[in-house]
Amino acid sequence: MLEYDGTGFAGWQRQAQGERTVQGVLAEALRRVCGGEAEVEGAGRTDAGVHARGQVAGVRVETRLAAGELQRALNAVLPGDLAVLSLEAAPEGWHPRRSARRKLYRYAIWNGRVRSPLRDRYAHFVPQPLAADAMDRAAASLAGTRDFRSFQAAGSGVETTVRTLFRAELLGEAGAELALELEGDGFLRHMVRNVAGTLIEVGLGRRAPESLPALLEARDRGLAGPTAPAGGLTLVRVEY
Repeated sequence: MLEYDGTGFAGWQRQAQGERTVQGVLAEALRRVCGGEAEVEGAGRTDAGVHARGQVAGVRVETRLAAGELQRALNAVLPGDLAVLSLEAAPEGWHPRRSARRKLYRYAIWNGRVRSPLRDRYAHFVPQPLAADAMDRAAASLAGTRDFRSFQAAGSGVETTVRTLFRAELLGEAGAELALELEGDGFLRHMVRNVAGTLIEVGLGRRAPESLPALLEARDRGLAGPTAPAGGLTLVRVEY
């Protein structure tokens, strides 16, 4: 399991332009410790600037090191914004993405009147008053198995835009820290950030909380709210 501050990464996946990515940095650490090239696969491809508290990755390597020794060796060469929290041998046939059953994402909002330097990298600053109760009602209406095409980034190529949200909830208090938690079987590209941007519009009184079911039915990204900034998003947990 991995934890990382996504601020200095161009996302999870390696880029043709050679930009710094989580996948690339982890593969280089494995090369230094184990020798040879290693193909690292993740449970989810977090975007540039997105953080993770519980990302899961899988890799096949040959090493004489025990799991605990390999973890310590990797953490000794990894940069300060990426760490291996736990490491263990995977059962045959296991895959970090295909074997996952649910994921939990959290989008953090700082709703104080004054910006907070200590929260700046990990929460989206919204100084205007937010109606948290209305946002929570709107979020709850998204739970269930639904077509989330209205919240998918343009240009995404997936076989289906139907996903199941087991939980959609806004935590915290208006005027302070708020956190949108979405737990589901899978997520479309920018889905959580697009939901967050739409709920912020609800909180600002720009759209009614009861309008989200109709927005889902429309299957039109142009009708949803803006994409909230990447820094507020964290992949919290992946369950198998």
